[in-house]
Amino acid sequence: MSEKNDILVQVDHLKKYFGVKGLKGPGVQAVEDVSLFIKRGETLGLVGESGCGKTTLGRTILQLHPPTSGKIVYDGETIFEGEDPWVKDENGQLVHVKTPKPKAVNMLPYRRKMQIIFQDPSASLDPRMTVGEIIGEALDIHKLCPNKKDRTDRIKELLSRVGLNTEHANRYPHEFSGGQQQRVGIARALAVRPEFIVCDEPISALDVSIQSQVVNMLEDMQQDLDLTYLFIAHDLSVVRHISNRIGVMYLGTMVELAESYELNRHPIHPYTKTLLSAVPVPDPEVSRSRQRIVLQGDIPSPMNPPSGCRFHTRCPYATEKCKQQVPQFKEHAPGHYAACHLLDE
Repeated sequence: MSEKNDILVQVDHLKKYFGVKGLKGPGVQAVEDVSLFIKRGETLGLVGESGCGKTTLGRTILQLHPPTSGKIVYDGETIFEGEDPWVKDENGQLVHVKTPKPKAVNMLPYRRKMQIIFQDPSASLDPRMTVGEIIGEALDIHKLCPNKKDRTDRIKELLSRVGLNTEHANRYPHEFSGGQQQRVGIARALAVRPEFIVCDEPISALDVSIQSQVVNMLEDMQQDLDLTYLFIAHDLSVVRHISNRIGVMYLGTMVELAESYELNRHPIHPYTKTLLSAVPVPDPEVSRSRQRIVLQGDIPSPMNPPSGCRFHTRCPYATEKCKQQVPQFKEHAPGHYAACHLLDE
C-alpha cells in the first residue's frame, strides 16, 4: 500500500465482537474484517451512520477494547496479532474454536504515543478532580516531570496552547462550558506528547461557532507538533475539510476508502453515494438540481448481520451474488479502495 517507514498505523483484518451474556454466538459484531493504514502526519477521516462501528474501531486500535482477532502494527511494531476464534460451520453458522492466546504486549510505552479525544467532554472528565489534576495525571503516570515546578509549567503551557487561562487549572470541569471542557480533553491528550491521536467525534457536542474553533486548533496543533489523526465524525463537510483521506463504514465493515477530494467527487460505492447526496448545499439552485438518494428499510442488527454484503438489504443495485458472497475490499483505482461486487463486473 505504501512505504513501510511512511506508515504509522496499520490494521489488517481487525475484528471486534462483544459477547452477550446468556446468548450463544459471537454477540455484537461491531467491527468486521477492517483493513486500513494511516500515514505519518496525515488525517484519516472516518464516517458512517450511528452504530456503524467507527468509535469501536478507534478504541480497538488503541486497545481500549481488546481486539477479537486481526493485526495492529504501530510504527513497524506489532502490538496485537490474534487468530479468529469464530469460524463458519457447514451451515454457515459461526462457532467458537480454540485459538492460541495473542502474545501479551506491554501497552504502557504506547500509551504515550497513542492518545484519544473523547466524544462527550463532560463524561470523560473526572468531576472530583481539578483541571490541573486531570492534565497532570498522565504526567505523573509516565514520570515526565521530575519536579513540581516542571509539572506546573507543563500544565500551564498545555492550557495556553488550547486557548485556556492558566488560572483555569484550579477549577473543576463543571465550571466550564462544553467547548472549554473539550479543550481540557485535548490538553489532556497532548500532555504526554503523543504521535497519534484518535479524535472521536470531538466536535459533535459543541455549538457550530465553537466547532470551527476546535477544528482550526486541531489543524494548527497537527502542523506544530507533527501529529497524526484518526478523525471520527458524522459531518461530512467537516471531515472533507480536515482529512487527507476518508474511510466510509457501514455496519462494522469498511466499504470505501480514498483521498478526500477523490471520494467526494468520484464515489464508487452505493452507500458512499447515498451519504454524499444527503450533505446540504448552500446554493438553492444546485440543491434543487441534485438527486437525493433515499435508502429503504432499517439498518440490520450487528448481532445478526446479513449474509454476503452487509449493505445488500438496503442497496438498490443488489444482486443474488451480493446476498451470498462477501465482497473483497480491494483497490479499484490508485489509492481508491472499495468493497462492492458491482465494481468487479
